[in-house]
Amino acid sequence: MADQIEGVSDRNQRRGAMLLTVGGMASAFGVAACCALPILLATAGIGTAWLTGIATFSAPYRSALMIVSLISLLASAGLLWRIQQNARQCGNDAFCTPAWLRLGLLVGLLIGAGLLVAGYLYV
Repeated sequence: MADQIEGVSDRNQRRGAMLLTVGGMASAFGVAACCALPILLATAGIGTAWLTGIATFSAPYRSALMIVSLISLLASAGLLWRIQQNARQCGNDAFCTPAWLRLGLLVGLLIGAGLLVAGYLYV
């Protein structure tokens, strides 16, 4: 019975971490859409006309999006840390979060943090 409760708790932590990471990345994308992304994408030779609509919509809410992104990414990082700690203590016969999922969450956190910092710096 304890394994079932622990499995549900682990599943909820994974789900929460994924939702928070995606939410943090989306709001950081909105923050970076006005200035940072056009500069970075134009440097790479990619057209940025499609960002105009997103930038126009998100510009009035820039500070709120920054706060939401920061809180989401920090909460997701905390959940990822707990998931990582549980995976270290996990035995061979217990169910653990797969390494690919933990790596995917870490990559998402890094992308979201990069977008947030770029959106903050390139105004």
